[in-house]
Amino acid sequence: MAYKDYINVYGAGLAGCEAAWQIAKRGIKVRLYEMKPHKFSPAHHSEGFAELVCSNSLRSDRVTNAVGLLKEELYRMDSLIMEAAYATRVPAGSALAVDRELFSAYVTEKIREHENIEVIEREVDSVEDGTVTVIATGPLTSQPMAEYIEKTLGCEGLHFFDAAAPIVSADSLDMGIVYAASRYDKGDADYLNCPMTREQYDAFYTELIAAREAELHDFDRDMQKELKVFEGCMPVEVMAKRGYDTLRYGPLKPVGLVDKRTGEEAHAVVQLRRENAEGTMYNLVGFQTHLAFPEQKRVFSMIPGLENAEFLRYGIMHRNTYIDSSKYLSADYSMKTNESIFFAGQMTGVEGYIESCGSGFVAGVNAAARLRGDDGVIFPRTTMIGAMAHYISTGNMSGAFVPMNANFGIVEPLTYRVKGGKVAKYEVIAKRALDVLPEYADKIGVSIARITETEEKL
Repeated sequence: MAYKDYINVYGAGLAGCEAAWQIAKRGIKVRLYEMKPHKFSPAHHSEGFAELVCSNSLRSDRVTNAVGLLKEELYRMDSLIMEAAYATRVPAGSALAVDRELFSAYVTEKIREHENIEVIEREVDSVEDGTVTVIATGPLTSQPMAEYIEKTLGCEGLHFFDAAAPIVSADSLDMGIVYAASRYDKGDADYLNCPMTREQYDAFYTELIAAREAELHDFDRDMQKELKVFEGCMPVEVMAKRGYDTLRYGPLKPVGLVDKRTGEEAHAVVQLRRENAEGTMYNLVGFQTHLAFPEQKRVFSMIPGLENAEFLRYGIMHRNTYIDSSKYLSADYSMKTNESIFFAGQMTGVEGYIESCGSGFVAGVNAAARLRGDDGVIFPRTTMIGAMAHYISTGNMSGAFVPMNANFGIVEPLTYRVKGGKVAKYEVIAKRALDVLPEYADKIGVSIARITETEEKL
């Protein structure tokens, strides 16, 4: 199919700017649409691009951390966002934090000065016919554009609230306590069960109902009011406050779950459900929550078997416009039914600044290839870039698609055990990921020298 000789990118956040940069540096004209400064979302206040609306921390800078590995992959692949982050970083220990104003100014200047990028300051409410397009309008997409996307995908394609339970790493569970069983032994033993004595439940219950909730943004308040009447999305801490036994007759119901090692039914049971086919990740069933992340770690680690659990993703409940991507998007972030339309950023179901940048990188590289009629590139699941793309295009085993941040549970598992503990294992995974980058750099036209210049970090 013949397309117009330019690519439209909607949204100048981290994902949109990364996509526009990757397209423009490949010699293709970009029209970057941004509704600021004429219109602002409830979370945005600056006129600059790539505005960091929450923390100025981009999280860990170590390759033995999942998001740290993603940063390193993107930096080696010539990411604008990572270039800006390292140019404007501030001291933050092992984390990469930036001066948010300098960071935004750096990205804005690079984008506005690029000869192949035209910035158009106006709101959009549809996709231009005959163009390759990257939609990166974010979790607070304006109503007209959200309505267009919903119409394009179908009424079931777009979600406006994000309510998800925490996810833990399988290899961090204490299997001396946790046991596999289905209720009344019906079907396969697909659930892992964490049994609680009365004393353990009492202690857990007391801390749960007293735990500190996450701070609400103004634009989340109406969502919270709506969720209060939606029983299926009720936070576990709100449910607990209805009474001591409410959880025991709900998600922590012990009936029909007998630990064959003891032959007894516990006072309460927390169930874990497999999140992916490999069984590397499990979610806490019924634990949608609005607790602050440190409180989730503290309180949920009181659950027997989860004392040393590694939380790959914390539970969240907030306003978040996102696509049911496993139904609608491919691993290059294009629509399965219209390969000229790409999505990027949190709208795709990736969570976090760097994850959004990663999706914009992949979408931009592949949008450029699409316009030229070239083969695109699907990054392998051995890389964090590829693992994120694989997750959004295939989803999980829990049914409903839920957004995900970078974590080692979504990468392709190793085929052998690594001695030396978790850090040693993650070092091997990181080296495997970075070793494969030169092959993909060649495919997308990135200098091999760029790929190898930071090898000493491992």
